[in-house]
Formats: sequence, C-alpha cells, structure tokens
Amino acid sequence: MAQPLYVFDLDETLIDGDCAMIWNEFLVDQGVASSPGFLDEDKRLMALYAQGDMDMEDYLSFSMSPLAAMPKGEVIALVEQCVESRILPQLYPNAKSLITQLTQESVPMLIISASIAFLVKAVATRIGVQQSIGIDLVEKNGCFTHKVLGTPSYREGKVIRLQQWLREQAQSFSEIHFYTDSINDLPLCLFADQTYLVNPCEQLIAHAQVRQWPILSWSRSTSFQHLL
Repeated sequence: MAQPLYVFDLDETLIDGDCAMIWNEFLVDQGVASSPGFLDEDKRLMALYAQGDMDMEDYLSFSMSPLAAMPKGEVIALVEQCVESRILPQLYPNAKSLITQLTQESVPMLIISASIAFLVKAVATRIGVQQSIGIDLVEKNGCFTHKVLGTPSYREGKVIRLQQWLREQAQSFSEIHFYTDSINDLPLCLFADQTYLVNPCEQLIAHAQVRQWPILSWSRSTSFQHLL
C-alpha cells in the first residue's frame, strides 16, 4: 500500500539556525578557518541566500577553502563533533515530536537541504531520519573539493534531486508532504502535494496567503503533535 512521504528542509526548519553557518563558526573556533573576515563573508553570503540571490558556486568556493587540503576522514570527524555539540541542541522540540511520531507510524521521511551532503547526512542520522539529500562534492586525492557533483540540491535543483531519488525507490508514495521556511524552496513547495511553512520568510508568506499553505510557529520552548 502506498504511503505518504514526508520531506523536510533542514536549516531554519528542523533546527533553529543554519547548519552551514554553525559549521563555519565551529571551524573558526577550531582554528581550521583562520582567514581574516571569514565569518563576516559567511554572513554576507548567507544574507544573499535568505533573499534568494546567492550564487552557490561562489559560496562553495568560499566555504570549502579551509578544508582544501584536509583528508576526508578528518573532515568527517570534525563534522561529528560539530553536530553533537552545536547543531543537535538547536533541534526544535516540534520537529523532534513530529519525527518521533512518523517513525512510530513507519512513515517514510527524507531531509533535502542546500547544505553540504556530509553535514546533512550527519544531522539526519542523529535525529532519526535515515534518508537525506545534500549538495554532493567532487572528491580528489582523498579530500573534498568545492566542485559540485551532479545537480546541487538548491532552488529548482531540489525538485530535480527529489525526482531522481523517487525514481530510485522500490516503493511508490501516495503524496508528498514538504516542510520549509525559505523562499529558495518555492519550486519544491509547488511540487509537493502538501506544503507546510515553518517560521517562513516574508517572501514565502506572500505565497502561502495565495495558496493557503499552513504556517507553523515553531520554537525551542514549545512542543507540538502533528496529526496525520
């Protein structure tokens, strides 16, 4: 019997923050990213992202530069430290409750994010979502590069990557439920059968009013039970 598929954006949707920005702050604190003004540039680029105007190639070239010569294993070890100490504490109780309920009811879930795949996978696994899609990077000489492998899961690319993932699955899904906060995810909002907006940006609120998408107010101080 076909089941619904629940698809989640990650940053500012399931967690109260952006895992890429948290990761970059962690790299600075660890002494891995030491270029002057690194975090200021990160904030500038992420402000463009919030407006829907960021060039992903520019961002990846910048954000991956501190890791250019670091072996993949060392990067993954740092990711695990960052996720444990800094990202998991930002998980919304609302998100935790919903994921727990869906897990108990054996409802398939997928996280799809414009963050780098090694971050997305680490967070998804820790919060109980086994399937995830992030921006895959080309590897060279045992290191991650800033070059994208395949289609980046960003803007329209999220729809393309989700369609590819769906074709690879052995089962079919009756409908797709999608949760997000960002105007960058408008293409996937329109593709999904049911869209829910979590603390959405002003640009996305305008679309919600036209299409009557539910708006959810999540915080780290509240709990929420979602009824299927």
